[in-house]
Formats: sequence, structure tokens, C-alpha cells
Amino acid sequence: MAIKDITLGQYFPGESAVHRLDPRTKILGTFVFIISLFIVNRFAGFAIAAVFLGAVIAASRVPLKFMLKGLRPILFLIVFSTLLNLFVTTGTPIFQIGPLSVTEEGVYRASFMVIRLILLIFGSSLLTLVTKPITLTDGIERLLSPMNIVKLPSHELAMMMTIALRFIPTLLDETDKIMKAQTARGADFESGNLFRRAKGLIPLLVPLFVSAFRIAADLAMAMEARCYRGGKGRTRMNGMAFTGLDALAFLILAVYFGSIVYVRMLAG
Repeated sequence: MAIKDITLGQYFPGESAVHRLDPRTKILGTFVFIISLFIVNRFAGFAIAAVFLGAVIAASRVPLKFMLKGLRPILFLIVFSTLLNLFVTTGTPIFQIGPLSVTEEGVYRASFMVIRLILLIFGSSLLTLVTKPITLTDGIERLLSPMNIVKLPSHELAMMMTIALRFIPTLLDETDKIMKAQTARGADFESGNLFRRAKGLIPLLVPLFVSAFRIAADLAMAMEARCYRGGKGRTRMNGMAFTGLDALAFLILAVYFGSIVYVRMLAG
């Protein structure tokens, strides 16, 4: 697994209908999708969520192979969550491995959590894959604009959130380069117990922090050179406006969310 396989924060260029949606539509749609995953309480709900997300991915024309790369970095988390639910959940035993037993309830809960986690990663990654960083900043700022009433700087908050997302791939690439350089010098990040591996990360963390501060300083200098002074009085080169495509997206989103709620109500 390569660190660069993380897709969160990356942008996949395209001219699909999903790319052309207003950023506010995509941000709100992502939040609704995430909320729906925690409303689901049976596999039928996850089936609806998977079909909906699959249709959106197909409409976005982002290759499924590219999306699947985003699962590699969290493979350990998926396996750990599966094993934890399998062996910790009490219920009707299926078989036993030493003092640990696998139960029917454990299998059900492990499957439930894994599906939710995978859909969550896919849904959240898709937002940045189909939205340019500057457009995402404008969308977040517009959604946070009501907070200006209580003197909260919506522009600065949106800028910080977008920069954090935007530089995830950059920092991961930098981490990958440092790891390869340290490995060439004899560093070992793979062997040994958990404590030894954690100790072995020290030669990696120090140069990574130095690199992160250097990138931040370069970014600040570049923004100052372009006369950036915060959000007050700033205008946008590209305006935002809801179109008929956004109205259709909200209608589909409402039908989807209504279906999720209906399935949950059927389950009691």
C-alpha cells in the first residue's frame, strides 16, 4: 500500500454533470449522504445507499479503480473493526477459536460496520474528487455566511478547511519521499513490535514537521505576494448560482433520503 493511494483531498478533472453542480449542492448532498448512513439500521438501507452512490460515481465518470485506491490506506482499520466486532459481540455462537467465539450477532454487526465505513469513505472522497479546491472554498464560505451575524469569519474558516483538505495529498507525497529516503539510509518501519514501530517513526516525524512548516511558510508568502488580506471586501472571479441541474439533484437527494427514512420506519 502506497501513501499516495489516499484519494481524500485530491481533485479528478472532468466535465460531468456532477462536476458542474454548484459546490453548495455537492457539500449539502455529502452531508445528507453521511447522515443517511447513520440512520440506516438494516442492510436494505445500505443497498439503497450503495445504489445511489454507485449512480453518482457513474455520473461523475470518476474511474471505480481510482475510488477503490482510497480503501487501501484504511484496510487495517477495516480488518481491525471486523475482528473486534466478530470476537467481542456476545450472542449465539457459530464456532470458537480458543477462548474467543464468533457469534451470529458478531458477524451481522461486523458486516454492518464494514459496509458503513466503506460507503462513508467513498462518499466523502467523492466530494473533493469532483470539486476544485477554490470552488469548494467558495461553497463552504457561502454556506457559513450566516455565521457572520455572530462575528465568526466565514471566509477564513472556509479557507482553512479547504487548505487542510487540499494539502493532504501534498503532505502524504512528502511523507512517502521521506520514508523512502530514510529506508535507503537503513531505517526500518515494518519489523518489530508495535512499540518499536512507533519509535521508528521518530526519524520520519521530525523532517515531516519541518517540511509542513516550510510548505505553510511558502503558502503564506505566496498569498501575501498576491495581496491577500482576508475575506473582507473580496470578490469572486466566478459567481455561484443554482441551476435546473441543482434542482434535479436536490429532488433526487430528497427521494433518496426519504427512501432511507422509510426503510428505517419499516424496521420499527
